[in-house]
Amino acid sequence: MAAQDVLSQTTRLASSSAVLQVLFRAVTFGLNAFTLRYLSRELIGVVNVRLTLLYSTVVFLAREAFRRACLSGSTKRNWTKTINLLWLTVPLGVFWSIFLGLVWLHLLEVPDPSVVPHYQAGVVAFGLSSIIELLGEPFWVLAQAHLFVRLKVIAESLSVVSKCILTVILVVLYPQWGLYIFSLAQLLYVSVLVLCYVTYFVMFLESPEATKKSFPVARMKALLPNWVQDETFVNWKEARLTWSFFKQSFLKQILTEGERYVMTFLNVLNFGDQGVYDIVNNLGSLVARFIFLPIEESFYVFFAKVLERGKHVKEQRQDDVAMAANVLELLLKLVLLIGLTITVFGYAYSQLALDIYGGSMLSSGTGPDLLRCYSLYVLFLAINGVTECFTFALMCKEEVDRYNFVMLALSFTFLCISYFLTQWRGSMGFVLANCFNMGIRIAHSIHYIYGYFRESTHRPLAGLLPSPFLLLVYITSGVVTAFSEVSIC
Repeated sequence: MAAQDVLSQTTRLASSSAVLQVLFRAVTFGLNAFTLRYLSRELIGVVNVRLTLLYSTVVFLAREAFRRACLSGSTKRNWTKTINLLWLTVPLGVFWSIFLGLVWLHLLEVPDPSVVPHYQAGVVAFGLSSIIELLGEPFWVLAQAHLFVRLKVIAESLSVVSKCILTVILVVLYPQWGLYIFSLAQLLYVSVLVLCYVTYFVMFLESPEATKKSFPVARMKALLPNWVQDETFVNWKEARLTWSFFKQSFLKQILTEGERYVMTFLNVLNFGDQGVYDIVNNLGSLVARFIFLPIEESFYVFFAKVLERGKHVKEQRQDDVAMAANVLELLLKLVLLIGLTITVFGYAYSQLALDIYGGSMLSSGTGPDLLRCYSLYVLFLAINGVTECFTFALMCKEEVDRYNFVMLALSFTFLCISYFLTQWRGSMGFVLANCFNMGIRIAHSIHYIYGYFRESTHRPLAGLLPSPFLLLVYITSGVVTAFSEVSIC
């Protein structure tokens, strides 16, 4: 596939992903705001921090490394071996689900049953949901590698909306069910998600379009594990790259969810404060999920296809290098503008936003200061997403292995800083620690990008330098919005 075609399809994927995510998430945003009026802070804390951490940890450790390895390089490969490798995520997920489930049940503090009933059932349900979701992993990777523009977003959006609708119904009709409500909703979410992918491929593989596109998989049976006669079961080059990414993903998960691990294992906040923190965290990260994540996932595929992993810039096709550099610079300009806008306006209107969303439960206390701090963190998230997606798409195996040592040191430092900052500033300490974490990761990615393009004429990092006029506009906007909050809100 030509680089220009890849760019076109990647742009469509990112833009349609962002638009559809905004549309469907707007519905769930309203439904979540409604359910907040019926739930206790403690129940929200257990579900959104403790149980969601179990689910995200199992899924991340079981599949993240496989995704990065199997999405690298060309789509012209032995897909039977790649699919075989991807099915290994399921037994790996079973192992992590059982192991971590026992930790969650027997080593962590158990919530008061009178406040948060049915905790054990919730742990089992969220662990099971992670295994169900991994059953759809080969379908997800195949769709992402071939740039199926709307499938991923529609599948995720339908599953999220289904989950929210069931949650609202059960919260209103059976509020005494406690964690049973969220367990059933979580199982419905992953079931709808996997069913969407399976249904799509059943219909697609039977259509003339699959033959017209010379799709590498001809029938559904080929999406199951298959032995290749006189050949190895998996592609060992992909398997070794997967192992390198697995070591990295383990550390990245600690950095990504570090504050939740500190809250869960060190008990620095009670379940009620954890609930408020998670609500503010979700509200503050809306832009990251709506816009930054689709951009990062889509353009990781673009950079991985246009430029060859591990090759020096002079060994690449120069037209492709020029296109990649131009796209990277434009992406950096885009996310910088979005991040600065969120930082300026989010700082001023945090209390108003929380009062509208969750009432006095959120707008009083530490909630507004927490969201103001998070507005700054969004700027770090914006830049880190784009710089890391380029860096990870181009790193060779040896560079990935070296970066793992950097991540190891950063993980330990981040956890220590999180603990001490929460002792000093409460839940705000987590956001400040995340800013530090993202700053270090951005510095590493910028160093890699600068070194990669050093011997070329391209300077994509110029996208991180706003003009003096633009800075003046944002400073003026910050002063005006801060004054309006004091005088009007």
